[in-house]
Amino acid sequence: MNYQTARGTYDILPEEMPMWHSVETVLKDVAKKYHYQEIRTPYFEHTPVFKRENDSSDMVNKEMYTFQMGDDSLTLRPEGTAGVIRAFDQHKLYGSMELPCRLYYMGEMFRHERPQKGRQRQFTQFGVENIGVKSPEVDAETIALGYDAVKELGISSVNVLINTLGDDESRKAYQDALKEYFQPHIDDLCADCHRRLEQNPLRILDCKVDHEKEIIQNAPKLSDYLNEESKEYFQRVLNALDALGIPYEIDEKLVRGLDYYTHTVFEVVSTREDSGAQATIFAGGRYDHFVSYFGGPDLSGIGFAIGIERLIALAKEEGYEPQETNDVDVYVIGLGDVSKNVLYVMQKLRKAGYVTNGNLQEKSLKAQFKSADRNHAKYIVILGEDEVKNNQVNIKKTADKEQVTVSLDDLIKTVDEWEK
Repeated sequence: MNYQTARGTYDILPEEMPMWHSVETVLKDVAKKYHYQEIRTPYFEHTPVFKRENDSSDMVNKEMYTFQMGDDSLTLRPEGTAGVIRAFDQHKLYGSMELPCRLYYMGEMFRHERPQKGRQRQFTQFGVENIGVKSPEVDAETIALGYDAVKELGISSVNVLINTLGDDESRKAYQDALKEYFQPHIDDLCADCHRRLEQNPLRILDCKVDHEKEIIQNAPKLSDYLNEESKEYFQRVLNALDALGIPYEIDEKLVRGLDYYTHTVFEVVSTREDSGAQATIFAGGRYDHFVSYFGGPDLSGIGFAIGIERLIALAKEEGYEPQETNDVDVYVIGLGDVSKNVLYVMQKLRKAGYVTNGNLQEKSLKAQFKSADRNHAKYIVILGEDEVKNNQVNIKKTADKEQVTVSLDDLIKTVDEWEK
């Protein structure tokens, strides 16, 4: 058997980890600045957590990894919001935390879809959920969090697309209008759109197969069905974005891929010409009835999710350099029968906070220097039998070749001074 990664999965190799760690750190740091706290939920949940009532999304209908264990139907999480809201209700965080409850998560998600650039079957998402306060200004602040994170990574070629689905009354009126409009033409649309017509006709507007067809392009506009309350709410969101200096574009065809959204929905996309079909950087929206669906109080929330793989690819394309490296601070070379002494010196340096590697094998001096070079060591400690006998070490700077001999007790002090 040829042992390879399963289709739609991938290995993250050591040389790639500095970029991953740097991007993850930026996301977490920005979230903390907005006073979000981390939450971690299981990789799988009971299937009804994700497969809710008459959900029309492709994710629920075609992409979930569901399996049976005894009497339990379980599903690998395809997205993060549902698990977070389930945890929010189960642990009654609405009673123990100040509202709005600001939560962020980061972890693997799973969807059975066609693998392509920036889209895999196992992928990593960072997301935020702001739960408990319904406010246009909170919507704008949530978008600003993601926008700030993207900018921190040096990604400048972005555009904020925004729309409103309105409140329940407006949305119902628009759904009825779409159903009446699409019904005579349903045979001209794909099989999935036949299902969407009955479940949620708004999803037809987001069809990846037929979106360029004239019948969809000429569909009724949601803005014509918004009541005054919904119009006022959306205008306040736009005013808040203006106040924050965040540019945006209203996209009336934007409905998002999940059925639980109400009012504000948004996507932040890359404007780079090479982004192609995978231009979305992060996306999300407001949900009014999700918390109560899982048995909690009638609280509104808003959130978004970022695909880390796509974010890293964009950051690389725009020249972002990771803050972390795999380089070594100090490499310890041993000459003669001094392996245990090399080990002792390495541990001494590590306890002082220095990234340290060294030689615990029988290698020539030339081979050990090559190893130090491959580790990109800033300093090299040379330890021979004479040094051990005299309780000394030789330390060499690789940048300018300066070399000194000091007592072992002064090793850390000397490296500390060189670091200043």
